[in-house]
Amino acid sequence: LFGAGFANVQPNSGSQMNQAAFLALLQPGDTFMGLDLAAGGHLTHGSPVNMSGKWFKAAHYTVRREDQIIDMDEVQKLAEQVKPKLIIAGGSAYSRAWDFKRFREIADSVGAYLLVDMAHFAGLVAGGVHASPVPHAHVTTTTTHKSLRGPRGGLILTNDETLARKLNSAIFPGLQGGPLMHVIAAKAVAFAEALRPDFKVYAKNVVENA
Repeated sequence: LFGAGFANVQPNSGSQMNQAAFLALLQPGDTFMGLDLAAGGHLTHGSPVNMSGKWFKAAHYTVRREDQIIDMDEVQKLAEQVKPKLIIAGGSAYSRAWDFKRFREIADSVGAYLLVDMAHFAGLVAGGVHASPVPHAHVTTTTTHKSLRGPRGGLILTNDETLARKLNSAIFPGLQGGPLMHVIAAKAVAFAEALRPDFKVYAKNVVENA
């Protein structure tokens, strides 16, 4: 569906999939970057009330006041300043397309991992109307219950076998116990539906309606 080499379908939620990525990629106290919550980011991207903001040092990039678009030059400057171990692209209320290629270039320039949280637009990626982050990101996370139209849960993707092993261990035994097999079965149904031609029509209509 997404063309990734490795996938973990066990995360019980979007928050837990991101927690697993942190557990696999970072140590407590490490610095990471994410979109500011007030600019459309997500609680798990470094909010001070969330585990991500309590256990790690979060540095936030934001949007330009005049057009509400992320200024990639400012992202570059912030990355050079704080030297993060991880950069997160993605959010919960940013309605523009993401420049995954540029984010990866910035991450590589400072030796950081790039994680793309595509929870809110994964259905558009599956439907072919939004660029895929999978070729660019070290790790891609998504929920399965938003634009992907599946059951409530999470999904982690990567093309790196070493990272895949770390992510698998972070999910179990690191974060969760036994998998919820009934939810995983429902995810499989949703993935199959997303492979059908009519899903592309749905994704196209979402963009047109927006």
